[in-house]
Amino acid sequence: MFSRGIAVLLTSWLGQSLVLTANASPAQIFARDDTPTNLPPPTYNGSFTGHASVVIDAPIDKVWDVLLDFPKYSEWYNKKPLANQTAVEGAYLVMQVHIPPSTNDAIPTIPVFELISAVQPNLHRVAWVSTLPEWFVHAERWQALSTTADNRTLYESREVFAGAGAWAIKAFIGDPLEDSFVAQAEGLKNYTETH
Repeated sequence: MFSRGIAVLLTSWLGQSLVLTANASPAQIFARDDTPTNLPPPTYNGSFTGHASVVIDAPIDKVWDVLLDFPKYSEWYNKKPLANQTAVEGAYLVMQVHIPPSTNDAIPTIPVFELISAVQPNLHRVAWVSTLPEWFVHAERWQALSTTADNRTLYESREVFAGAGAWAIKAFIGDPLEDSFVAQAEGLKNYTETH
């Protein structure tokens, strides 16, 4: 299901490395240098994993600030978090999400309710987990930043999906989720580089 280039999104988000395919469009191919991953290893196996990465021409602290500014996500991506959300462990994150990605507010959104499980400013990593019952969908999204050799920022996102419902998610919205992971990485890159 990775024929479109890079990975997946869902009721959570996060990622890891990069997937390249011969038929991927230029927007789906993100340069990856020799910078080692800053993502922690997955803590469980799932039926599928969504991931994306992109090198951003901006300092790591600027990208970190944009990544954690949940109320402003709608300025650079098709997620609409509540205005009063702060990235702290144990807090809930509520978003309205378009899957597939779209900036058209006339298209219905999917409500997403997550629990922020890790905020690691010293490592430039943040994670959240799905609040659905784990037997149905266990999903953990990690996002991480690291500095490349040429002082740009590598953004990585990985989400592992497990549980009985993960197979249905993959079968019914797997391709749009792939598009959403790519759209989020592209949106973060474009917004950070132009603001």
